[in-house]
Amino acid sequence: MLAGVRVWAASLKRNILTVYFAARDPRTPIAARVVAFLAASYALSPIDLIPDFIPILGYLDDLLIVPLALALALRMLPSTVLADARAKAAAHNEHPTSYTAAIVVLVLWFGLGLAALYGYVAG
Repeated sequence: MLAGVRVWAASLKRNILTVYFAARDPRTPIAARVVAFLAASYALSPIDLIPDFIPILGYLDDLLIVPLALALALRMLPSTVLADARAKAAAHNEHPTSYTAAIVVLVLWFGLGLAALYGYVAG
């Protein structure tokens, strides 16, 4: 069962990237672009329609809305755009981590933490 969940999660991640790249493609029709953009942004957004701390319902939107929105977006995309977007998503998955960006983000968070601590101690 755990292997099935991992495969499903990897497929979901790949489809989110595919829809994201397709939404940015100028060959994508406007309606498909809007649906793809909304699906990708909702999937990547930390803000949910139903907050995750609400028992059962909190994760229901993640388990239903995101896959359904992605499926709709994938259906609306032209086959050539979809093929190119899938190729870009596969290439991105080969080198997904930017260690430089991760270090910059960590340094910024550390700096903000130090500034907050200094403000708390000094104030």
